[in-house]
Amino acid sequence: MKRIYGASMVALLAGGVMPVSAQEPPVQTAASAGPDAAPAAAPGEIVVTAQKRSERLQEVPLAVSVVNGAALAAQGKPSIEGAVNLVPSLNFLKSGTTLNQSIFLRGVGTATFSIAGEPSVSTIVDGVVYSRAGEAFGDLVDIDRMEVLRGPQGTLFGKNASAGVINIVSTQPTRDFGGYVESSYYSGNEFRERAVVNVPLSTTLLTRLTGFYGSYDGNIRNETVGHKVNGYKHYGGRAQVTWEPSDAAKFAFIADYHHNNDDCCAEIIGTGPLTSVGAPGSSAAFQVLPTPKGDKSRRIDQDLVTRTKETGYGFSLQGDFTLGTQTVTSITAYRNWKNTEIRDGDWLPQAYIGFNQLHDFGPETSHTFSQEIRLTSPEHQFLSYVVGAYYSNAYSERRFTRNDQVCTAVGGVTPATLTPCSSPLANPSTFPTGTADFGSRFKNLAFFGQGTLNLSSRFRFIGGARYTSDQLDVFAIRETPLSGPGINPNFDQGVYDATAAGLANPGSYSNGVPWRGKATSTNWSGKAALQYDVTRGTTAYVSYTRGYKGPAFNVFYNLTYTGTNAISPETSNSYEAGLKNTLFGGKLVINVDAFYAKYHNFQANNPDLVAGVVTTRFTNAGTVSTRGAETDVIWRPVRDLSFTGGIAYTDAHVDRFKVAPGAAPTAVIPSGTALTYAPKWKGSLSADYRWRTGGAIDVFLGVQGNYQTKQLSQFSPDPVVRALTTIHAYGLVNLSAGIGDTQDRYRLTFQVRNLTDESFAAAIQSGGPGGSYRYQIPRDADRYWGVTGRVNF
Repeated sequence: MKRIYGASMVALLAGGVMPVSAQEPPVQTAASAGPDAAPAAAPGEIVVTAQKRSERLQEVPLAVSVVNGAALAAQGKPSIEGAVNLVPSLNFLKSGTTLNQSIFLRGVGTATFSIAGEPSVSTIVDGVVYSRAGEAFGDLVDIDRMEVLRGPQGTLFGKNASAGVINIVSTQPTRDFGGYVESSYYSGNEFRERAVVNVPLSTTLLTRLTGFYGSYDGNIRNETVGHKVNGYKHYGGRAQVTWEPSDAAKFAFIADYHHNNDDCCAEIIGTGPLTSVGAPGSSAAFQVLPTPKGDKSRRIDQDLVTRTKETGYGFSLQGDFTLGTQTVTSITAYRNWKNTEIRDGDWLPQAYIGFNQLHDFGPETSHTFSQEIRLTSPEHQFLSYVVGAYYSNAYSERRFTRNDQVCTAVGGVTPATLTPCSSPLANPSTFPTGTADFGSRFKNLAFFGQGTLNLSSRFRFIGGARYTSDQLDVFAIRETPLSGPGINPNFDQGVYDATAAGLANPGSYSNGVPWRGKATSTNWSGKAALQYDVTRGTTAYVSYTRGYKGPAFNVFYNLTYTGTNAISPETSNSYEAGLKNTLFGGKLVINVDAFYAKYHNFQANNPDLVAGVVTTRFTNAGTVSTRGAETDVIWRPVRDLSFTGGIAYTDAHVDRFKVAPGAAPTAVIPSGTALTYAPKWKGSLSADYRWRTGGAIDVFLGVQGNYQTKQLSQFSPDPVVRALTTIHAYGLVNLSAGIGDTQDRYRLTFQVRNLTDESFAAAIQSGGPGGSYRYQIPRDADRYWGVTGRVNF
């Protein structure tokens, strides 16, 4: 049945699918239009800022998917994670905390626990670059559009855009008073509240205020604490002020704040013991663990609730000034982010003989200052250009504590039956503990420029370059009052120096001075493209892009001497060819592209064993490549009916693997091994229809489906591990139906998500008790329903 379903989805998607439409000025959709809303623009008139100027999507010579705010809000999670269902080239690594989550485009991304590693996909919100991907995983409310730029975008967007860019644009203040109030309830006891008010204080001073609240009990039952987990409680807001003192000047100030308290995301033990089978006590933990059911598991038994507490806020001031025919833009921004991870690392209800209790507590603080200034020429002249400079100073620090409880059997013989450390059969417990303080500071200065040479009315050359100077400083110190299983001994500058000198017992040279490392790098990256208007509605382009991502360090709790090496910058060479087609007066958009990119010194996380605990090592993993083809389709045959979707074929794999320093020579991932979170085929298709009844009430109908083939979750040299951490193929279907008045003042919408109740895992990792495997199960892995009421004013 699943094979028939999958084949049907592929056949449906092959007919053409792709990104959800957006437009500028603000999108007017079935879910966002106000009383005076005009009909939405034709797909061919979608406007984006993918090249740091407002342009029609069809005139931009690169692959861009656009998701409008209404489509994003309709997802089960109104965030970047929700956009994964709408953009075929976009994939997402879900982790126990937003701190460790990652974005992948065309099969390329960076997954690391290191505080000194940057993402491969840059996230930009209202012109401000977020230095860590985790900052962007909160609620996206009152969003105009999300532009997903696929492939290296280093020329205009910088070093942490080596795989692509997610450019998020919030809805801007307008000269009309208005707003909306929205309330949603979803099964499973989930509530969401949204409120927006747009207040023009004068014709030149405009304001817009946004507030939100959401809570959810969760989708996983924790038997030890007696309630569900993997839920959340979020609240926050945004204030925007736009001032236009004259036709030659405009200022935009934005301030935002959010607070997240998530008991998410607990790792489920989804398999039985798979290593050391037959060894004494190897499967004893499963006497208390819930019965493993793979991705159908929904129960855990853990005494510490894995959770994340997060607070973030920021300010930005953008000024646009007209100087003659040129526009000068300045964006000054400050962001502050605090994230505390609390984690149960033993996955059991208490400590047992042979099974140590391991609890982690890791608060992190970070702040970033950035300044961008650029000069933009008018469009459609012989030479149009954007030139500018960018500076960023990003500091992060984490103080991570690991607490352990260890006991042994009286007489030294481990019982076959699982025995708590509180039992008379156990010797008194010891409580090993260690605390590490580590941090990083990224300083980045760049100068960039990109120009379009209009050689004729139909033929254009696009060229650009970026000079980047990076400096990365890191420090780390770990103090271990009592070492033991899972707890590393002291590490600091004294231990480092003693190890480097080959001294015996280097731990005895601990001096309490943090180890420090430094890496610098300069780079030239750039772009060259040719663009030709084949016909009035068809544009072809070919491009070459040189990408770059700066140096890194593997700075984390388990740092040892062998992991202190600087990780070299990652570079890429990317080639792309595309055809953009606008047909039937702009009602139909069909964009196709093919791509190939090779990455050198690919920065990746590889499994490692440190002090008996499965962890990861952030390294240069060698050379990888990705190639494939994508299609985007937007079709609005009549005013009230639209189809959007996309399909992507991606082959992303290892070309030549490089073993990490100090690792075993056999720890080689074979050439041809697929990269993580890179399904070969992935597609989505949406249809929305408004039935104008002729009466006071209209009816709104929608269906959205997506399908993807299997994907690897863990990068490992072991073929058994790769097989057991492969997420199976799955497809989801979501339905919606609503009613609203003809003036779009009121709306009531019902929806069902995951109609077929298709269960799947968002991530699978090795390292559970007895060699078992740990699963992350997302909200959308179960069928649920919801109702949303909205009032526009």
